[in-house]
Amino acid sequence: MPQRPQRPKLGQNFLVSPAAQAAIADALGDLSQRTVVEIGPGRGAITTILARRARRLVAIELDRDLTLRLRAQFADQPSVEILQQDVLATDLSALRSESDSKLLIVGNLPYYITSDILLHLFAAHALIDRAVVMIQREVAGRVAAQPGTRDYGLLSATAQLYARVETLFTLTPAAFSPPPQVHSTVLRLTMAPRFAELHLSPATIGAFIAFLKSGFAQKRKMLAKNLRTAGYHPGRIAAAFSAAAINPQSRAEQLDLPAMAGLFHALAPVD
Repeated sequence: MPQRPQRPKLGQNFLVSPAAQAAIADALGDLSQRTVVEIGPGRGAITTILARRARRLVAIELDRDLTLRLRAQFADQPSVEILQQDVLATDLSALRSESDSKLLIVGNLPYYITSDILLHLFAAHALIDRAVVMIQREVAGRVAAQPGTRDYGLLSATAQLYARVETLFTLTPAAFSPPPQVHSTVLRLTMAPRFAELHLSPATIGAFIAFLKSGFAQKRKMLAKNLRTAGYHPGRIAAAFSAAAINPQSRAEQLDLPAMAGLFHALAPVD
C-alpha cells in the first residue's frame, strides 16, 4: 500500500525548486573555509548543497522526525552537525569555533516567528558576517522599506541599524511543497552596524532601540505624540525637535535613522 504523504508540521513549506535552492546557496558566497548555520533545514535540500561546499555546517531543526531523518542522511559526513532545538534558544556563540571567522547564516524562516528570529540574529550581529534568509514577501518588503514609504517601520529601522539589506528574488507558492498561500522573498543581510555613524556608544544602543520602539508604537500617529505617550515631557520633546531641526508634525516613518538618532541625542538628559 502506498504511504500517505507526511503532513507538514510547525507551519512547514518545503522548498522544492532546484534553481531556487542553488541560488540561495550561491548567495552566501565562497563557503570552503566557512562555518554555515542553517535554520530550519527541513528535508535537507539546501543542506545537501551546503554540505558539499562548506568547511563546516550546523543545521538547526526543531522537528524531531526531520532531525532524525537528517542525521541519518548526513551520518557519513563529519563536517555536518544536525541539532534538534529552537533557534531562538540557540547560543550562536557556542557554534563558532576558535578557528572560525564570523558565521554565515541561511534559512527558510517560519512565517510566524520571522521577526523574532531576525531580532535574535541582530542581537548576535558581532558573530555573523551575513545571512541569506527566505521570508514572507510582505515582511521582506517591510525589512527593506525606505524612510518615507508606507512600509517603513520599526522592523525596517532595526534591520537597517544592524545590516545592509539586499532583496535578491521572490518565489511563487509553486516553488514549495505544500504551496503556501503567500509569495516568499530571499534577502541578504550583511551585518554592518551603524552605531559609530549615529554616535551610539555601547551604553546607549539599547536606549536607542527602546526609543525607536516608542517612536513607532502607533505608526500613524505623530512622533511627538508617541513620545509623550512613552513618558517624555512635552517641553523636552518640543526643544529636542527644534534642536534636531525636525518638523514637530513628523511621523516616525518619515525620518531616516540619522534624523531619529539626532532626535534621540537631543532628548538625552543633560548630565
